[in-house]
Amino acid sequence: MNRTLKAFNQTIEDISALKAYDEAILLTPITEGKWSIREIVAHLYNWDKYNAEEMVPLIEHGARLPDFPDHDTHNAAGLAALENKSVYEIIDLFVQMRTNLIDRLAQVDKQARFTIGEGKRSFSAESFAKIFVRHDGEHLPQIKAQVDS
Repeated sequence: MNRTLKAFNQTIEDISALKAYDEAILLTPITEGKWSIREIVAHLYNWDKYNAEEMVPLIEHGARLPDFPDHDTHNAAGLAALENKSVYEIIDLFVQMRTNLIDRLAQVDKQARFTIGEGKRSFSAESFAKIFVRHDGEHLPQIKAQVDS
């Protein structure tokens, strides 16, 4: 679990570093018709918030957690909820929520195994967290490419 939580912490560092960039870079879509860095960070924040508040508190041995919400609906609602926040405020919110999520995951019993929705796969807190480490891994290269261009 330590390795997984270190990866989560690395994302905090990567996202925090974005505060050094000009707002224009952070608001420009990564490619035509795609999200900007602001929207990507808001998206990551929204999933962390959902997991910290709705999923992790339910994790215990033998639990059946609810299915994840519809991704498109969840993503749209998350972006709408942050529409009045600046990119720098969203970065701060992300850092606070990711820290909260890490703290909550670290408190889960390492032996607890649970399922999600109607799925049969058994998860631990670590394998659950790895889903979102991989999710970070989809978005961090997009962010890096944008700020390096």
